[in-house]
Amino acid sequence: MNSSNLFGLSEHLERLSKHGDPLEVLDATIDFEYFRGWLVEGLGYGDGSKGGRPPFDPVSMFKVMILQAQDNLSDTKMEFPPLGICFAIACRATDP
Repeated sequence: MNSSNLFGLSEHLERLSKHGDPLEVLDATIDFEYFRGWLVEGLGYGDGSKGGRPPFDPVSMFKVMILQAQDNLSDTKMEFPPLGICFAIACRATDP
């Protein structure tokens, strides 16, 4: 992916889609929203009254964990390019 290109991410996502994006396959197979209640309850998210940074979307993080398990990747490898794009894609997939 060319980081200097304004449309680099969208072009990368189009190429991923053409070659079988694993998140598109997972989204077509699994209804991730089904797990949202259990994830929120299990993670024990507060109501936000104490302030601070809002937590990441639990469904997006669940998708990232599934990708990590599928490809045997560490947290560090998911943070940095080129695999850091997986996190961006997971977040994009659950954006309203």
